[in-house]
Amino acid sequence: MPNGQDRLPALDALRGIAALGVVLFHYLPYYDKLYGHSFSTPDTLGFGRYGVHLFFILSGFVIFMTLERTRSASWFGLARAFRLLPALWAGIVLTWIAVQLMGPADRMVSPGSALLNITLLHEYLGHPHVDGAYWSLVIEATFYVWIALLFYGLGSWQRMRPVLWAWTLASYAAVIWWKAIPDGLEFLIKDLLFTRYTPLFISGMLIYRWHRHSRLPVADLALLTLTISHCLLAYKAPFNLFVLGCYGVFGLAVAGYLNVLARPGLLWLGSISYTLYLVHQNIGYGVIDLAYKSGLPGQLGVMMALAVAIGLATALHYGIEKPALRWFRQWRKRAVPDTGLTLINAPVPKKAENLD
Repeated sequence: MPNGQDRLPALDALRGIAALGVVLFHYLPYYDKLYGHSFSTPDTLGFGRYGVHLFFILSGFVIFMTLERTRSASWFGLARAFRLLPALWAGIVLTWIAVQLMGPADRMVSPGSALLNITLLHEYLGHPHVDGAYWSLVIEATFYVWIALLFYGLGSWQRMRPVLWAWTLASYAAVIWWKAIPDGLEFLIKDLLFTRYTPLFISGMLIYRWHRHSRLPVADLALLTLTISHCLLAYKAPFNLFVLGCYGVFGLAVAGYLNVLARPGLLWLGSISYTLYLVHQNIGYGVIDLAYKSGLPGQLGVMMALAVAIGLATALHYGIEKPALRWFRQWRKRAVPDTGLTLINAPVPKKAENLD
């Protein structure tokens, strides 16, 4: 996979497309399954739920890029915290209040559960999500912890490789014998090691290394093949083929063959994709419910929900997410020389600052 400095903008566009696919899946076929629409929804939108899997691949790619730029685990943790938490906390508050006011009633959670959501440990403690979409954020945060421990604890890719091989093989075993996993191991295998999704992250890391170094050793090529093939077992047909297709699209984007996607509208959608993901589901359901109760057509309710979600996502992105990141980067520039912690001066592909 050839390396290049101008081949990453398409990833922002892909992230925007994936986020929109997730939103449309939740508002149309998934809402219809949960509550019922007054109109039929396209079956093809069911593939939208697998936009999250593309996010996981992208996370592996971007996080390894970030790790290589950051010498200290503490700085890595702070960077992740400022990237995720301010917008998450605002999204939790907005979503909890909106659900209390609009419903749906089955999406309401207690104030205590809402408070635990701000730690992203709530699922491990048996508490519900403020928004159903937060399940993937728990996995993301857990991945950050594991990969930081491996990267900073082992100190080199050569030492990490056997662990990633073992994790991938364990993921194969888990999906093959999913229903036979003993109760005492379920939490470790299904939750802490998230074996249905681990190969997505690892493959993203390997694709980044291929892009970064223009080649992969045979051992890493074999591991990349294994991690990509995992989707064929982990997900039912035809969705497994869709995830496989996502790999193809992702690879083309990294290699620079999809730069046509890097248009202002899609890049902007990619920039708000995180905040859109945070606030779209339950708030959107409440808007659709209100539309139905007001006698409005269901299609109009979906359009209203989409408009509200994009509006809130835009406000959070420009009002909280970007200012928090800007403040952190300015503070880091001042703090690094004083603390002796320095960033690795590795070449950073263009647009990387928008991806991390």
